Amino acid sequence: VQLVESGGGLVQPGGSLTLSCAASGFTLDYYTIGWFRQAPGKEREGISCVNMSDGDTYYADSVQGRFTISRDRAKNMVYLQMNNLESEDTAVYYCASSHGLGSFNFWRAGAVDHWGQGTQVTVSS
Repeated sequence: VQLVESGGGLVQPGGSLTLSCAASGFTLDYYTIGWFRQAPGKEREGISCVNMSDGDTYYADSVQGRFTISRDRAKNMVYLQMNNLESEDTAVYYCASSHGLGSFNFWRAGAVDHWGQGTQVTVSS
């Protein structure tokens, strides 16, 4: 199982970025894939996930209305469109997956099976 993130970078406040997560080594049934982030000196935060089977999504309050998660099962990809970025969004963003019939709830509880290597997002003028 491998998760590989891409798309991080430097963006000005109010700008946009799209992160991508390429999943390989497993079939997507009964998987939930999403994004955690960790800023310096702060706890890791699960911000958004998508159930790869039925498309259910979750957003943390901190990103609700600004970020959109989507999936492409044919390409084994998960995307995070981030709009109206703020300095508080600066963090390392990690793609992470959970597996099983309850994967959506597992993920939201932080019970993650696999992690990507992380990609840095910096929001600064």
